[in-house]
Amino acid sequence: MTRTTMTQLADGREIIYFDDAESAERPAESLVDHRDLPTRPEPGELRFDALSRDWVAVAAHRQSRTHLPPADQCPICPTTPANQTEIPAPDYDVAVFENRFPSLGPDAHEIPATPVWGTTAPAAGRCEVVAFTPQHTGSFSELGWRRTRTVIDAWAHRTQALSALPGIRQVFPFENRGADIGVTLHHPHGQIYAYPYVTPRAAVLAAAAGEFATSTDGTATLTSSLLQAERSDGSRMVLEGEHFSAYVPFAARWPLEVHLVPHRQVPDLAALDGAERDELAELYPELLKRFDALYPTPTPYIAAWHQAPLEPAMRRAGHLHLQLTSPRRAADKLKYLAGSEAAMGAFINDTTPESVAARLREVAAQPAGLATRPTLTPEGTPA
Repeated sequence: MTRTTMTQLADGREIIYFDDAESAERPAESLVDHRDLPTRPEPGELRFDALSRDWVAVAAHRQSRTHLPPADQCPICPTTPANQTEIPAPDYDVAVFENRFPSLGPDAHEIPATPVWGTTAPAAGRCEVVAFTPQHTGSFSELGWRRTRTVIDAWAHRTQALSALPGIRQVFPFENRGADIGVTLHHPHGQIYAYPYVTPRAAVLAAAAGEFATSTDGTATLTSSLLQAERSDGSRMVLEGEHFSAYVPFAARWPLEVHLVPHRQVPDLAALDGAERDELAELYPELLKRFDALYPTPTPYIAAWHQAPLEPAMRRAGHLHLQLTSPRRAADKLKYLAGSEAAMGAFINDTTPESVAARLREVAAQPAGLATRPTLTPEGTPA
């Protein structure tokens, strides 16, 4: 099983090591951060937008965050004598730590329940960085089955822990990949945001899911129904497994968009069982590889894990799923959100979902995961 070790960085931020099942015990020295770090900055601010009834985070301190440093100055590579980083260990498998330049947090607490124009609050919540690998170059799809499985365990662990913090309403693991998306570090990594409010996009999805659940007397979820419809139609299916399936949605917004959905209704990654996590560690990298196989150069993407908000009424109808999207519409062209999309939220897609799904099926080199998954014992360790 994945082994977890928790400690603190020099300024008091939490760091958690997630080591692969077969890794050696972590030496105590690797848990000590020897840097002389400044005091953590004051939290940013939340401001309530009375026009849209959305919360907006104001985080001016993020202007000074690290931006695309050279490899020998990467802040999430393992620590060396010449480069003391955010990860004190000389080696690691997966590491999760509190962001030094957070949009939200570091404190988690309730925010005003009945805001009006002019309402502000400290930017409560939590922002964490997930370093997928000690290797500075590469991508998530190249991690291999065992390391991918460790990342999934890390996502699940952090989802459960962050969901228990006071005032948290939604936990969002995600990865931004590629300079065209706006990444600030080349090292393969993702992030987790724990919000003190339900985000606008999640609220829209939760409202639709709740209405559908009411119409079926709670016998089905909207996400399950859509998955069933897509599997029956077949023209937009990309991958089908025992526990997960992936498809291009009927009304895809982005030039490249795939939803990866567990067959069983679960609210979040923490609720996946061992067999589901095992298969996810196969299918998810395969999906990413197919995105990269479409063009001669790596495809920028946003991998967004939509987990059910923690509001009980929203959670009952919630259904975990991944929305993997890319603005790439051709080898040398990107889709930019202009007037209709940015101002009105009314998307215009330059591709057809059916043709995109067909291309993603065609680029499959082999059945998902067969080349990377080891044989496991009943305890979940490599045989």
